[in-house]
Amino acid sequence: MKFEDKPLADVRITVEGGGYDAEVVTGEDGRWRVGVPDKDETYTITLDEETLPKGVIVAEGSATKEAEFGLTNNATVNFFLGEGVRQVTPFSEQLAGRIMNGLNFGLMLALASIGLSLIFGTTGISNFAHAEMVTFGALMALTFGVHLAFPMWIAIPIAVILAGLFGLAQDIGLWKPMRKRGLSVVQLMIISIGLSLGLRYVYLFFYGGGVFQLPNPGSTKIQLLGPIKLSITDMISMGVSLAVLIGVAYWLINTRTGKATRAISDNASLAAASGINVDRVVRIIWILGSALAGLSGVLWAYFRPGIRWDMGWQILLLIFAAVVLGGLGTAFGALLGSIIVGLMVEVSTLWLPSDIKYVSALTVLIVVLLFRPQGILGRRERIG
Repeated sequence: MKFEDKPLADVRITVEGGGYDAEVVTGEDGRWRVGVPDKDETYTITLDEETLPKGVIVAEGSATKEAEFGLTNNATVNFFLGEGVRQVTPFSEQLAGRIMNGLNFGLMLALASIGLSLIFGTTGISNFAHAEMVTFGALMALTFGVHLAFPMWIAIPIAVILAGLFGLAQDIGLWKPMRKRGLSVVQLMIISIGLSLGLRYVYLFFYGGGVFQLPNPGSTKIQLLGPIKLSITDMISMGVSLAVLIGVAYWLINTRTGKATRAISDNASLAAASGINVDRVVRIIWILGSALAGLSGVLWAYFRPGIRWDMGWQILLLIFAAVVLGGLGTAFGALLGSIIVGLMVEVSTLWLPSDIKYVSALTVLIVVLLFRPQGILGRRERIG
C-alpha cells in the first residue's frame, strides 16, 4: 500500500468470502497479507477508506475488489489511490448501524443463553456441550436445506426439532444416569467438556473443516428510519428471535410447567416434596434448551454468515458471559445479559479492531461482577 512511493501504515483491509472473514492492517512497509481457508472461493477485499491518511482517497468504485486464486497459492490485489476529499460516513450513522447489529446479535445470543440458563437452574450443570447444540442446529439446517434441497421454511423447523430431540437423547442416555449416581457439579462439568470435544470432532469428521453457506445468506440493506438500515434477513432473524423469546417468557410465567421450572430452580427438594415431577420437568428443559440452541445456531449461521464445525465453540464464552452477567439460573437475566453483550461486541468495533471485539463484553462482565457478584438480576441463591 503506497502513495507517491511512500508506504501507508495502519490502513485497515477486510477479506470476506465463503463464510470466512478476516481483518488486517498494513505494516510500516505498507504490506499486508491474509491467509484464507479455501483457495477455490472468490474473496471480496475491502479497503477501509476512513483509515487512509488525510488527503488520500481510493479511486471511485475501487475500494472493493474481488480476488480469485486460480492455479496459484497467492493472489495479489491492487488499489488505486489519489488525492482528494474523502466521503466519511457520519458517526451517528455508524453508531445506529452497530446498535442494530448488536440488538440482532444479542437476541440471537439470548436464545442460546436462556437455554443454558434453564438447564443450569434446574440441574446445576454448567453445560459446555451447549455450544455443540448451537452447531448442531446449523448443521441440520445445512443438511436439509442444502444437501437434501428442502425449502428453508421446512429445513429450519426440522433442524430445531432435531436439536430438541438430541437434547432429549442426551438427558436419557447420559445426564439422568449421572444425576442418579449423585455426581458432583465439578464432575458433571468435566463430563460436559468431554462431550463437547467429542461432538465437535464428530462434526469435523462428517462435514469437514470447510465453511458452508445456507441459501440467501445476505441481502441488500433497506433504509428504514433515519440512519437505520436492515436487510430482509436481519428483519426476519430479529422477528423470529423476539417471537420465540416472548413465547418462552409467557411459558415461564403463565404455564404450570413453567412455574414448576422456576420452583425447581429455587429449591429442587422442596419442589419434589410439593408433588412436582422433577425428572419430567428437567427432561422438558433439556428439550427446550437444546431446541433454542439449535435455532440460535441457524440464526448465527446467517449472521456470520457461514457454517463451520466449531462455530458454536467460537461464541461459547459469550453465551456464558451473558448468563453470568444477567445472573446464574435466571432466564430473564440471561436475556438482559445477552442484549448487553451483543451491544458491547458490535458497538465496540467503532473504536476497537474487530479481531478483539469480544474482549469488550468480557471486560463489562468483569466490571459488573466486581460490584455485583450475583449478576444483574441474580440473587445470592440460585433462582429460576
